[in-house]
Amino acid sequence: MRFCFIEDHRTVWPVPVMCGVLQVSPSGYYAWRARPEGQRAAENRALLDEIRTAHAASGGRYGSPRVHAALRATGRKVGRRRVERLMRRHGVRGLIARPRRVQTTDSRHAFPVAPNLLDRKFMAAAPNQVWLADLTYVTTGEGWLYMAAVMDLHTRKIVGWSMRDHLRAELATSALLMATQRQRPGAGLVHHSDRGIQYACGDYQAALARAGITPSMSRRANPLDNAPMESFFHTLKTELVHHRTYATRDEAKRDLFAYVELILHGFRERLTLRGALFVRPGPEYGSRGRNATCVDCRIPPCRRTGHAWPRRGWHRFCGAPARS
Repeated sequence: MRFCFIEDHRTVWPVPVMCGVLQVSPSGYYAWRARPEGQRAAENRALLDEIRTAHAASGGRYGSPRVHAALRATGRKVGRRRVERLMRRHGVRGLIARPRRVQTTDSRHAFPVAPNLLDRKFMAAAPNQVWLADLTYVTTGEGWLYMAAVMDLHTRKIVGWSMRDHLRAELATSALLMATQRQRPGAGLVHHSDRGIQYACGDYQAALARAGITPSMSRRANPLDNAPMESFFHTLKTELVHHRTYATRDEAKRDLFAYVELILHGFRERLTLRGALFVRPGPEYGSRGRNATCVDCRIPPCRRTGHAWPRRGWHRFCGAPARS
């Protein structure tokens, strides 16, 4: 382990200095370096090439959990800890998010607030049973660009979206109109959102009533009540927005359109791993059995407990809710 550290940092500090600090002899280090490559080292080198390929194919977005899931999706049998260790040692890392700076939810209004019908039960047996809606923002050289999106809870697909330079109700109603025109939902659909003025106002509630959709709203200042939608926007920012500089709103619109419509609903729908963002490939996803592989990200059951999902909290790879 100490020789590996010296090998990794020999271009940073002199070898004799590191050997003295780590209490090993320089001759021992050079003898270790001159040994022929072992089988494990050769396997790690080949695996590292595959890791870098999967990481590059994601645009540098994937961290170790999803790189591991991508390798397993191609049939590569490898441990997650091993992938994590190699990525950390060789500086291969996913993108990270920036702090939130803008508040898009204004719940200080006099409009009626719908009850929380969803109550954090983030499961739907079929498409068009539960929709989630929320707003986010993107900074550009011309000012803020705001985006509204509607997600189908069963497929985790963005079924409606809109982008404007304002936060008026028309932003949210345009996304809802796209969703209803695309999906043509039947009776019994529940629409869950926060209690912001864009969703509580008369125009939006009238649009829901015309479509026969039942409204549901989160509790005040409780983003976890709409966690899958929050997770989608978090991943959108982490993987795309925070690593772009947009001179104009039109440039940001084109980039967001390509990400949502072409990437999410295109080639990634054929990849079954989904970090709370990826779209599952169709309506038949198998059972969510206690000892089955998670249908959301294809992570197999825990070897220790035999459970595919945790007892509390969220599935750490795909954001799916825990089984009780």
